[in-house]
Amino acid sequence: MKNIFVKTSIAVVFASVFFGSCRPKDTADAVSGDAAQKVYVAPGKYDEFYNFVSGGFSGQMSVYALPSARLLRVVPIFSVDPQSGYGYSEESKPMLNTSHGFVPWDDQHHLDMSQTNGEVDGRWIFANANNTPRIARVDLKTFKTVEIIELPNSAGNHSSPFITENTEYVVAGTRFSVPPDNSNGDVPINTYKENFKGYLSFVKVGKEGQMDIAFQIETPGVNWDLSHAGKGKSHGWFFFSCYNTEQANTLLEVNASQKDKDFIMAVNWKKAEEYIKAGKGKKIAAKYVHNTWDEKTHSAKSEMRNEVLVLDSKALKDICYMIPCPKSPHGCDVDPTGEFIVGSGKLAALIPVFSFDKMVKAIANKQFDGNYDGIPVIKYEAALHGEVKKPGLGPLHTEFDGRGNAYTTFFVSSEVVKWDIKTLKILDRHPTYYSPGHLMIPGGDSRKPFGKYMVVYNKITKDRYLPTGPELAQSAQLFDISGDKMKLLLDYPTIGEPHYAQAAPADLIRNNGQLKFYKIEENHNPFVTKGEKEAKVVRKGNRIDVYMTSIRSHFASDNIEGIKVGDEVYFHVTNLEQDWDVPHGFAIKGADNAELLIMPGETATLKWLPKKVGIYPFYCTDFCSALHQEMQGYVRVSPVGSTVPLTFSLGTNMPAK
Repeated sequence: MKNIFVKTSIAVVFASVFFGSCRPKDTADAVSGDAAQKVYVAPGKYDEFYNFVSGGFSGQMSVYALPSARLLRVVPIFSVDPQSGYGYSEESKPMLNTSHGFVPWDDQHHLDMSQTNGEVDGRWIFANANNTPRIARVDLKTFKTVEIIELPNSAGNHSSPFITENTEYVVAGTRFSVPPDNSNGDVPINTYKENFKGYLSFVKVGKEGQMDIAFQIETPGVNWDLSHAGKGKSHGWFFFSCYNTEQANTLLEVNASQKDKDFIMAVNWKKAEEYIKAGKGKKIAAKYVHNTWDEKTHSAKSEMRNEVLVLDSKALKDICYMIPCPKSPHGCDVDPTGEFIVGSGKLAALIPVFSFDKMVKAIANKQFDGNYDGIPVIKYEAALHGEVKKPGLGPLHTEFDGRGNAYTTFFVSSEVVKWDIKTLKILDRHPTYYSPGHLMIPGGDSRKPFGKYMVVYNKITKDRYLPTGPELAQSAQLFDISGDKMKLLLDYPTIGEPHYAQAAPADLIRNNGQLKFYKIEENHNPFVTKGEKEAKVVRKGNRIDVYMTSIRSHFASDNIEGIKVGDEVYFHVTNLEQDWDVPHGFAIKGADNAELLIMPGETATLKWLPKKVGIYPFYCTDFCSALHQEMQGYVRVSPVGSTVPLTFSLGTNMPAK
């Protein structure tokens, strides 16, 4: 009866919101007459914005151009990528190391771009791994993943990676509370309330972008969902949404929906820093891996870390505060002024907007309504700026245009709603197709949004595109938000599954190092071959190192003999080209690994294990010249115990006439 009552209550809430929402009668799916003109970018011309979109279950990040929505590139981060050889080359494999071993996939949900003074600066973009908790940093000079750090005491790194306004920290909250890493995890699952804890990780970001876990905050065992940093007046604070304050461990769709309100937690990280300086932190054992990419050696390395500094939110009473938020909040968004914090309760019939000034005043006046597991709970009305009434059904995420307006997606009623932050009045609404999750305004979570475009990311596509089987691509919709009314400009499919996204003006990023090649003389890879005369093949036991070059349109060497079944063969291929955008590929028959894609001046290594006697061709996989087809070679594999000498040649191993 209890479950039936809860389900019925939820249905009533949905129905009341749906029928009470004042949806305009004139909404239509037709785009405006000038839509094509607004999204058209002539051949040879650049778009206005780079749009970086999370890849969800693909583990990658896609880069689109706006307003054309042209896909520019897919950047591999947490998943192996056959196109580039990421995670397949010996140099890049360490990027995917974890304390659990080599993990070649993850669920990449959210992205956040580096900021200076609260404005996006185009240096780096950070990405989260939801499944095996990690944070990555992508260098936007090279569009390469250059660093990945694992997060201990965490499971389901969903509330991540969100940054402070000067990129002091990139912050993450665990989705699934679990027993701490240094405790006995062999406990009954139904002892959740006693043994499970949540952790918030504050990862320090250095001047060159390098990451290090500065400290973690131990919290009650709840599900941390999303977060955003304060800005302007609220700089020094962080805000996290959470659900499952019931601390259920089974059938959460019912058991984690009992309460009318869950919480947004406000964290005073400046105060946390003071406690650390005062020695209030405790170092605990925790194994996690830190992976970095070296541009000079074109290779990655992994380092195992063994401890982390932890602050106890229960013991330190003035770093964490709970703000009640209806109901099962998902999005937690801070407006450009830093004054207003928007909570989006998935099951709520309204949107609560909290005031930072009122929150600080409530803390000073101790306007608390008890505590939650030792953390003070601020009275709802004491922190509340106001509520957006009957906004729609299933609010999820909010972004801002910099002109005092907020835009919120509604998953169930399939729409996006524009409303005034101060007056809380609804200004416009537009249907989306279908079931939107995140939305993105370039700079929309910063102090300086570029309020021209908005992209809404849809979870379900239905009938928007030509059918391609039982599964359709996820999709995005581009809106013009420069005027009073939102105008739908374009539909386009995306790689799956888009969650959060970031965008910045193209001029902030392009021509900032991307047009490059690696100078041969500056290549410090230990297996570099700086010219064809240095090509060689070396045997050490059953290990064969092939030092090889590639240039339009041949490999050196292109004939190799004397390799035996059971050998471990390492092809170290150096691309001798010294011209931008002339990569070469490398693949060999029978390899259970992906190809290599080697940039000009770069060295990359493919490991190959020959299992059968025979002749094995290798070739360039990336079209490089008119004689690309001729860019090939052969490897002769002989039986175990063979006396065929190890030889290599280029242009000399011709048949007798």
